[in-house]
Amino acid sequence: MLKNKISIFFILLVINLINIPVFSIEPNIFVQSTVNRASQILNSNNSKDKKIEELKLVAKDTVDIKGIGLYTLGKYRKQIKDDEKIKYHDLFEKYFLKSFSSRLAEYSNPKIEVKNQEILNKNYTIVSSVLVATDERPEVKIDWRIYTKNPEKPLIRDLIIEGLSLARTQKEEFSSIIESNNGDINLLFINLEKFIKN
Repeated sequence: MLKNKISIFFILLVINLINIPVFSIEPNIFVQSTVNRASQILNSNNSKDKKIEELKLVAKDTVDIKGIGLYTLGKYRKQIKDDEKIKYHDLFEKYFLKSFSSRLAEYSNPKIEVKNQEILNKNYTIVSSVLVATDERPEVKIDWRIYTKNPEKPLIRDLIIEGLSLARTQKEEFSSIIESNNGDINLLFINLEKFIKN
């Protein structure tokens, strides 16, 4: 009798787990939420160093840093050794977080308005927005390439600012460095390490 009750319990548990609704996050809401978080940090009275550390946490939570890193390696991601790939991922994350947070920390009161979104396929959505103009700067169009393979955890894969892809620009820069060293990635490592330390 007890065995039958336990069996029924597990059957009901499985049915309930199957029927638990999966909550997806709309990419446009995700982007607006992300920029609101960043804006709140930038508008705080905290020191620049504190803002930078908080912005790094936002980036770790919302940006597909590993995916961007692999993309920026281009054809070389299939050519480098496993130990070099591990080293690259570590250096790229540190490089990205420093570059992203230190540049963003220079902005004061950045107001970004999300306009619309275009679903490209199940994995990608483009969210269009504008950085609102002020007396010091003109309006800037920003498109966000959002990776939506997991609808519960969308991630930023690229920013296209006035038509210029930041990921593609980074890819071209890294490719130029590696090619100047006859395909040896070590020169890229040296450049990334210098940036991180300075």
